Parts: sequence; C-alpha cells; structure tokens
Amino acid sequence: MIPFNVPPCVGTELQYIKEAIESHKICGDGVFTKKCNAWLEERFHAQKVLLTTSGTTALDMAALLCELQEGDEVILPSYTFSSTATSAVLGGAKLVFVDIRPDTMNIDETKIEEAITERTKVLIVMHYAGVACNMDAVMEIAQRHKLVVIEDAAQGVMSTYKGRALGTIGDFGCYSFHETKNYSMGEGGALVINNPKYNERAEILREKGTNRSKFFRGQVDKYTWVDFGDSYLPSELNAAYLWAQLCAADEINDNRMASWNHYYRELKELEDEGKIELPVIPNGCVHNAHMFYMKCKDLEERTALISYLKNNDILAVFHYIPLHSAPAGLKYGRFVGEDIYTTIESERLVRLPLYYGLESEQVDFVCEKIKNFYE
Repeated sequence: MIPFNVPPCVGTELQYIKEAIESHKICGDGVFTKKCNAWLEERFHAQKVLLTTSGTTALDMAALLCELQEGDEVILPSYTFSSTATSAVLGGAKLVFVDIRPDTMNIDETKIEEAITERTKVLIVMHYAGVACNMDAVMEIAQRHKLVVIEDAAQGVMSTYKGRALGTIGDFGCYSFHETKNYSMGEGGALVINNPKYNERAEILREKGTNRSKFFRGQVDKYTWVDFGDSYLPSELNAAYLWAQLCAADEINDNRMASWNHYYRELKELEDEGKIELPVIPNGCVHNAHMFYMKCKDLEERTALISYLKNNDILAVFHYIPLHSAPAGLKYGRFVGEDIYTTIESERLVRLPLYYGLESEQVDFVCEKIKNFYE
C-alpha cells in the first residue's frame, strides 16, 4: 500500500528528545521551544513567533487577541478546515462565508467586499495547498475597511507571496505542525504576530494569564495573574522533534517539491487531453509542495477514481466538505453571494500521496494507475 501520508522523520529526532529529557525541562518554553521560535522568526523575517500546542490553538489565540465580541462578524472561505471557523466562534462572532476561486481554491478576493457590514471586524484567509491568496487585494480591502487580517497558513510553512513568507503579511499568521504537515511535531503549531502592539497580550494569553514571560526576562521581580489566559505552550519533547525538522527544512522542501513536479510532468498529458485539471500556481506565488491534487470531471468520477486507486494499493483522499453546508456552519454562519465554485469544485478534487521520502518509483506507479483509469 502506498499511504497518503507518512509523518516526516529525518533521523535526529530521538537525539534532540533525549537532550530535552536530560535537561530536566520537558514542559513548555524550554531551549527547543525558543530555538524553534527564533528559527521561524529569522527564516521568515517575522516580528514575533510563539510556538503553540496546535494550529488550531494558534488560530484561537489570534481570534482572542482580536477581542471579538458577541455580534461581531468574521469573513472567511467556506472551503477550509473547521479550525478556521471555530476560532471565530470561540469569540462569539458570526461566520460569514464567501465563495472561492476555482483556480487556487482560495477565497475569492472579489467577493469579500460585498460580505462586509458595519459589524465586520476580522477577515480570515486560508492559503490552500500552500499557495497564497491574492494578499495585495486582501490587505487593500482590509485597510480600507479597518479589518484585522488573520492568515490561516497551516499549510503554508516555507511558501511565499511576492517574496514574503505566508503568515507574515496580515496582522496574524497561524502555522500547523500536525503530523500531516510538511514539518511536524506530532501536534503543534505557531502564532506569528506581525503587529508588536499584540506581543505582551499574546504572551500573557499563552502563559495562563500571567506575566511569567516578563519575569523570566527580568522585567518584573515576580510574576502574577494579570488577565485572562490559557495554556498554549507545547511540550519540549514536541519542540525537540520539530527542531530536527527545521534543521532539515530545505532538504524536506526540496524532496517534496521533486515529487510534486514529478506528478505534474507525468499527469500533464491527461490535462492536455481535457480529462483532468492540475493545480494552478499564480505569478508571485512560491508554494511548498504541501499537497498534490487533481480535479476529476465530477463527484461520480472522483469516487470511482479513489476506489480504483485503493484497489491498486494506493490511498488517495478527497478534502473538505464546505463548512457552510455543515451542521455547525448552518448554526453559526451564513453564506453571502452565490455558491458558484465552493461546492462543485470541492466535489471534484482528489489528493494524491505526497510526503517526505516518497520514492520516484511510487509516483510513477500512482501516475500509471491514474492513466490506466482514464484509458
């Protein structure tokens, strides 16, 4: 069986985990957490990065820092993971879903403005497959309407938009280091803070409502409970695992990109024949090969293809069910405008196996079976 995903492991993870154990510091904010934060800040030219327990809690922190109130509205795409939406629900906001672009599966920036009301406070964009949204248009709209922008860059670590790292363009960026992501710590994530006015509040929120971070920097002589907070610090054992991944970040990226390009070359003839559609990478976007997907003619064909591949020991999967049609989406939000692409495009998309260490021969085998299916 060719699995859909294999969590990355570069070989030095146990060494770093052992070092964390021997340091007698395995709770949050130890040496490895600080190393990961610093690496992300330096590599992506980020103002401040805080490692979190998941991509979901990074989004939760961002939403809490926006100080959403009951009755506020948050605009977001319907084609995304539930975490994007639950972060806004946590603050008591109403969800306002808009349609996506069929080329990138990202939020359609031309549909945002019609969804804005006097209650709109936050705009969340999600960079699908590590391919950037049109951030020039997003930021222009947000600045004109005085909206806070959260980038859900869970899939976008190492991707850029016009030379800027995803997650560093809006007010906040959120990364995921789940086992399905390019870089993993099992469960984990990071909050990128691009406006320094949020720094202190974010540290307090992350440290259970205390000013503990200021105490450790010597800025106060004792720490105490000063505001609402929670515990968003990951274990040092998880951070040590991630540190191994970050030390090999370019190797992992290059390996995944080679597989992505291999898929594209092999399947291009099917696209040229009009049988499938392949991913689109707009000018100015550099992606990270987070996933390789293709689009079938319709839902029936996709279902048949996934079944055919499974019968040939290949695990391929579909992705999100649009949130606006889910029970919670109906409860917490509304769709503005017409659902032209969100549902129909989501029903055509199939994701192929892609992970660090996927062998060239395995890609050839997957492509051969897809070609056989269409013959």
